[in-house]
Amino acid sequence: MPARKPDPAGEASVAAVVAALDSGDDPERGALRSAARFLLQELERARPGRSVEIRVVPVAAVQAVAGPRHTRGTPPSVVETDALTWVRLATGRLGWDEAVRSGSVRASGSRSDLSAFLPLT
Repeated sequence: MPARKPDPAGEASVAAVVAALDSGDDPERGALRSAARFLLQELERARPGRSVEIRVVPVAAVQAVAGPRHTRGTPPSVVETDALTWVRLATGRLGWDEAVRSGSVRASGSRSDLSAFLPLT
């Protein structure tokens, strides 16, 4: 399967959200959703696999990270967070350990620690 080209609209959404965060403003809701979805797709592309399900509620969910594949029910490793936390993690504005410790990220399963894969950009 050919490599997917970066989505210019997704990249623009990430840039808009990052600019808002860096200036202390609240990001626009549509841009935040688009940026979170784009960054989930980037993780899925960068770390293909099906051993971890990453859920950004209510935006989207992807399966990524090489390892044992599940076929039915809940995957053995699940990461769940909100869009703002996911964008902050994926862009390096929040550390994995801090997000888990604060409860902003709920991670369960042996492969749910995504710290080695973040930030994406």
